[in-house]
Amino acid sequence: MDQPPQDPPPEHTEPHQAGGLGTRLNWLRAAVLGANDGVVSTAGLVVGVAGATDSRSALLTAGLAGLLAGSLSMAAGEYVSVSTQRDSERAALAVERRELLQEPEAELAELTAMYRAKGLTPELARAVAIQLTTHDALGAHAETELGIDPDELTDPWHAALASFAAFTAGALLPLLAIVLPPPATRLWITVASVLAALAACGWASARMGGARPRPAVLRTMAGGGLAMAVTYGAGTLLGFAGV
Repeated sequence: MDQPPQDPPPEHTEPHQAGGLGTRLNWLRAAVLGANDGVVSTAGLVVGVAGATDSRSALLTAGLAGLLAGSLSMAAGEYVSVSTQRDSERAALAVERRELLQEPEAELAELTAMYRAKGLTPELARAVAIQLTTHDALGAHAETELGIDPDELTDPWHAALASFAAFTAGALLPLLAIVLPPPATRLWITVASVLAALAACGWASARMGGARPRPAVLRTMAGGGLAMAVTYGAGTLLGFAGV
């Protein structure tokens, strides 16, 4: 009796973050966080000024100053941070190159021991270590021992420009929302726009990290809302005091 045809096994669709995919996800996550910072800091600044004055020129000046100061600060900080990390990685790679040149057998034994610690049999671990060392000794040792890919060291200029662009993109929303509408509605439009943008940032960061979106959305909206409330209150008090 013929057996009924069976459905093919489902394709394995679990996402993996190794190699280039993981790097791209890290860049995307950093961009989302940079945009979130731009939204919150600039919104807090312009809403605080709005609590003290209705002057469109004052709001525009404060918003632009906050945008430039924040984006340049983010870019400079990212450049310094990534440059320090890159220097450390280069120094570690230089040590690894020297050890491979001076003590190749000791390095091979060390790599073999690491693969044995991952669960391979002694024979298979040594065979894998020999094959990878023959193919690319520095790459094999750097990835296994140091967690570094010698061909994908982060460029500090790229990191700085990405941070500058992400912060600027986020900061533009509250700046335009506070200066373009009429005075009677500008505050509410700004608050609504900022909360919507923060909800989008929280959702995107959670999705990229594989977490539940709802807690991340609530956290980002609560933080941004609190920042705007505090700065608006401070601006209102200063406005009443005539400072």
